Amino acid sequence: MKEYKNGYVIKVPGSSANLGPGFDSIGLAVTKYVTLFVQYAKEWRFTSVPPLFLNEEDNLLRTVCLELEALWEQKAPPVHVHIMSDIPVARGLGSSAAAIVGAIEVMNIICEKNLTPDEKLQLAARFEGHADNVAASLYGGLVVSTFQNGCYEYIKLPVPNMELVVVVPNFEAKTSESRQLLPEVLPFKDAVLGSSHANVLIGGLLMQDWKLAGKMMESDVFHEPYRLKLFPQLSHIRDKAKGAGAFGVSISGAGPTIICFCKRGEGRNVKEKLQEDYPEFVVDHLEISGVGSEVHYNHFSCV
Repeated sequence: MKEYKNGYVIKVPGSSANLGPGFDSIGLAVTKYVTLFVQYAKEWRFTSVPPLFLNEEDNLLRTVCLELEALWEQKAPPVHVHIMSDIPVARGLGSSAAAIVGAIEVMNIICEKNLTPDEKLQLAARFEGHADNVAASLYGGLVVSTFQNGCYEYIKLPVPNMELVVVVPNFEAKTSESRQLLPEVLPFKDAVLGSSHANVLIGGLLMQDWKLAGKMMESDVFHEPYRLKLFPQLSHIRDKAKGAGAFGVSISGAGPTIICFCKRGEGRNVKEKLQEDYPEFVVDHLEISGVGSEVHYNHFSCV
């Protein structure tokens, strides 16, 4: 065990996006985290637990750091970044968004940029391509975002009093591949219908009208109908979860994770039922993370 002094720790929550009709707009931070232990070093170095996260996300972390150096025309001092994560990679729970936010937090400190929260979001969304996951990872809670006149706008809403159960399949779904299934255009009437569903979904969550919110989650026209062939279990999981107490079920982000929304106190029953029916998958009982990315300056030790 090697001791690192005067380092800092960055903790970034994972996220679920869309919640059905809120495509590329609604993000929800969840209690899965990427934690980065950062220490100044002679050269750049990344280590990771588990190694899988390093294999998938190390390049993304380093790529963001390099691109920020170029953007800012500033050479950053090298650091050793040790990564610990319990966010499943390429499963629709925001692993790449958390990595992007983590890299921005690292560079903000070592380059002494003093970025505002909004400046961090503009950078993160630039790398991610949209703001839903990165906004949730940055700010925590329930965040709704949009893009207008070259700028990402957002609002953080009160955290809904609900629990989450995620069903994580044993296969990956790359966002880029999942997006290829989506249509390039939608008829005007379908777009109007889809946006109204998203609006009512937010109202239902804020008013704790769970039945209405669940109905809207399952009335998406933007992405779920086109992605169903990738997730043949969705219909069965939805029926089982609702039978056990969930009020709504949707694909988490680009999938393949399925996320179930439950009233307070119902989550554990839903988890137990789904784990019984899907022993080959990981079923987790989560909460909403009310806090976004955090930086702590401390002494720490790392293997």
